[in-house]
Amino acid sequence: MNFMQALRDRWSSADSMVCVGLDPEPSKFPQRLAGDSDAIFNFCRAIVDTTAEYVCCFKPQIAHFAALGAEDALQRLIAHIHTAHCGIPVILDAKRGDIGSTAQHYAAEAFDRYEADAVTVNPYLGRDSLQPFLDRADKGVIILCRTSNAGAGDFQDLRIRGEDGSDRPLYEQVARTIAGEWNGNGNCALVVGATWPRQLSDIRTIVGDMPILVPGVGAQGGDVEAVVRNARTADGTGLVVSSSRAVLYASNRDDFAEAAGNAAKDLRDEINRHR
Repeated sequence: MNFMQALRDRWSSADSMVCVGLDPEPSKFPQRLAGDSDAIFNFCRAIVDTTAEYVCCFKPQIAHFAALGAEDALQRLIAHIHTAHCGIPVILDAKRGDIGSTAQHYAAEAFDRYEADAVTVNPYLGRDSLQPFLDRADKGVIILCRTSNAGAGDFQDLRIRGEDGSDRPLYEQVARTIAGEWNGNGNCALVVGATWPRQLSDIRTIVGDMPILVPGVGAQGGDVEAVVRNARTADGTGLVVSSSRAVLYASNRDDFAEAAGNAAKDLRDEINRHR
């Protein structure tokens, strides 16, 4: 099953558009994991196991593992998701984007080494920098468009003139190009931050039913109701609403996994109230 089909199946079977971001920070782990030599894996596995029934996918952030020398834990974690929670796709949050053989190696890293079902990428270097990802028709390619951070507008809001002579912000051109030219295999999605509801609406109009990964709810302050109202598709799906810290660190006590499960369930239910 390819990424897009797996994602659609989870929207239906789990009745959820929640994505739990797996961004381990050992300083925030409960005290009982302090002496655990495999704490990163064990913490993330516990989160996965208690939130799985409430999510459409998981999204481990590669830098949080690599900075700790925990690439092996990341590999084992993705393998655990595939084995214990078969059918839940994994997005590797890596934001890759380079040219030539380097891009090919980044694609192999995400899809062959880590066995992720999708990966986040950066379109700044142009289509050839993403072609090795786009060519993997069974995998998801989730492309930065209008990001959730405060400085997103430094470049993404710059006005440019399109081929048709119209004037538009750069992020709209990115959305148009991906939806119209780069999505030949039907495996593209976009990243648009929850902190920009008007831009979410504009991009949904441009890209039709293409999935949109929406970071920025929870700790970054994005409004769930505004996200769903502005960016859901006609059938009430189309979104991958990502939350990391608000779920992972819902509790720093021994009940951390149970608290994470409750937080994921609450987010799922809140999203569904507005569909």
